[in-house]
Amino acid sequence: MDSDPVALATSLLRALEAGQCGENLRKYFAPTASTVEHPNRLKPAGARATLDQMLAASKAGAGLMASQRYDVRSAAAVGDTAILRLTWSGVIARDAGPFRRGDEVVAHIAQFVETADGLITSIETFDCYEPFDTQVV
Repeated sequence: MDSDPVALATSLLRALEAGQCGENLRKYFAPTASTVEHPNRLKPAGARATLDQMLAASKAGAGLMASQRYDVRSAAAVGDTAILRLTWSGVIARDAGPFRRGDEVVAHIAQFVETADGLITSIETFDCYEPFDTQVV
């Protein structure tokens, strides 16, 4: 893996855009990797996950999305940390919860990706979703 934190973080985003999920993503992460998602419209209490939980969630998410795109607006490395400002957009593949097939969901994200030895050790994300036409409960 690349030891440049920004290159590593963006290569993970490109893999997600290409539909990779689950075990196919493990190669990007240190075994003890974790993530923190701060409270947002879809997860009002926020969330924390271990690597195995992240990989399982990526598999579930891939089944919900027809496509997704990460538009990196700016990125900088500070030591071993990649700091990204990006816009994520995804098209829903099937009716699920408040979403209908074909709905587009958009979030503006600030993300901090910690790395060590060419692997991601943690991701902390602040996701600000644009309003949905549906009511999330």
